[in-house]
Amino acid sequence: MVLRTISAENAGALDKDLMSVGAFSIDQLMELAGLSVSQAVHILQPPTRGKKILVAVGPGNNGGDGLVAARHLKHYGYQPTIFYPKRSKNELYQRLSKQLENLNVPFTEDFEVALENADHVVDAIFGFSFSGEVRDPFGAVITALENTSVPVTAVDAPSSWNIDSGPPESGPGSKFHPANLISLTAPKPLVKHFTGRHFVGGRFLPPSVAEKYSLDIPDYRGVDQIVEVPAEQEAKSEKVLKLAER
Repeated sequence: MVLRTISAENAGALDKDLMSVGAFSIDQLMELAGLSVSQAVHILQPPTRGKKILVAVGPGNNGGDGLVAARHLKHYGYQPTIFYPKRSKNELYQRLSKQLENLNVPFTEDFEVALENADHVVDAIFGFSFSGEVRDPFGAVITALENTSVPVTAVDAPSSWNIDSGPPESGPGSKFHPANLISLTAPKPLVKHFTGRHFVGGRFLPPSVAEKYSLDIPDYRGVDQIVEVPAEQEAKSEKVLKLAER
């Protein structure tokens, strides 16, 4: 199955539908997203290959997904560390942070040192709603991720990438090509620029909503919240997009 993509504008509208006609709360959606991320990391970075997971957290919902993922990873036996330089005053994010503190998960202000000690990085800085230029302190963080040899898993989008057109032409992120990507709910058009391992996590999408936005529901196996999209499917998807543009 070639998975169809969803634009940033439609992704925002879909989230609103999930929280209205779908009757989901933002807490539920964030919990499901973070659980999906944690499962992808467990596949990509088994504990036997290193347990130190650095989670780079942004100020919005993408960051919230990262906080949830870190909690699950802690319960799986990993040793997550959180880099969260711009903490939100929103009650939800404060509760997510408190849950991690209750588990003695450390928060760090020194990203470079934490990166040197990490076995794997979760990029949960910016998601599908990102636009414009990268602002401090995240520019230096994304530049460090560009240059690191530590494997990175991006949540929904590699931070700094445009959802439709992919990496920026210059500046932080122009050379950022993480090893892994987990798309939440559905892939975004940027996947045509992505060459690493790609997972989709969205095992909560009602068929009626998927039909409204012309999305595909992957064949999830067993109790998995994620499914890997083979590279050949990505190539077919890009070909379909090019044909549709003619």
